[in-house]
Amino acid sequence: MTHPLPNHLRVYLINLDRAEERLRRMEEKCAKAGLSFKRVAATDGATLAFPHAGVSARAYRYLHGRRIIPAEVGCYFSHVKCARRLLQSDAEHALVLEDDVAFSQDFAAVLRDALNADEDWDILRLSTMNKGPKFRFRDLPNGRSLAIALTREKGAGAYVINRRAAAWIVEDLMPMRLSYDIAFDLEYLDGLRAAFVDPPPVDQRDEAKSQIQNNIRAYKYPRSRYLTVLPYRAWIETARLVMRSLCYLMLVFQHQPRLAAIRLVPILAATVLGIDEVFDHLRD
Repeated sequence: MTHPLPNHLRVYLINLDRAEERLRRMEEKCAKAGLSFKRVAATDGATLAFPHAGVSARAYRYLHGRRIIPAEVGCYFSHVKCARRLLQSDAEHALVLEDDVAFSQDFAAVLRDALNADEDWDILRLSTMNKGPKFRFRDLPNGRSLAIALTREKGAGAYVINRRAAAWIVEDLMPMRLSYDIAFDLEYLDGLRAAFVDPPPVDQRDEAKSQIQNNIRAYKYPRSRYLTVLPYRAWIETARLVMRSLCYLMLVFQHQPRLAAIRLVPILAATVLGIDEVFDHLRD
């Protein structure tokens, strides 16, 4: 059974000019999944000269704790290029794909169902490199759901953005200060909403060798550099937990109020018990 995708969706495949074999495999996989894509020539980091106006080396050093990795810069610029392509089109959404992913058999149907729920998200994550828990707030057909992740999720192999998210990527995520999958995972700091399809319908581990992570240890600074990195990471993790928890509660109350009430009771109970313990300690 075919599942036609809406006309307001553009599909962009990021692919290096020299990665011809990856392109060939992705053509086969996309055809099988019913996807018609536009190839976006990836920026080849090896061809870039540094310092570069599109990269804040100082922020990258203090926030990331690493030297600039040219391949990582090329990846970042390639994703920004896709967001810019969406803004230059008349489409409402873009599906952005890296060339090392594989699709589930029901991918087209899952994507169509998730697009029909686009009022709940600005960024729709379809893949991840992590296995952290996802908190479901809205059911999709065939046993999948829309969900919120409260912890960091690496990877940007497959995702959908709307025009608001595209403008954020083009305007607010430049110049580059972090690797793309970290910067892309900070949407909550600017009032955007990101949701996962759970379980993810795209596998981001379909290629044995990464084009970016080779010899990554050589780019790391000494451990003393983490005196600036760790406070920043603590801040973004705390903000993520707070902001996405609030987003989750709002969405689950909207779509599954009975479930929300059940989950809110232990949260309130834990809060009250915690406060009582503090007061008991002070009285002692």
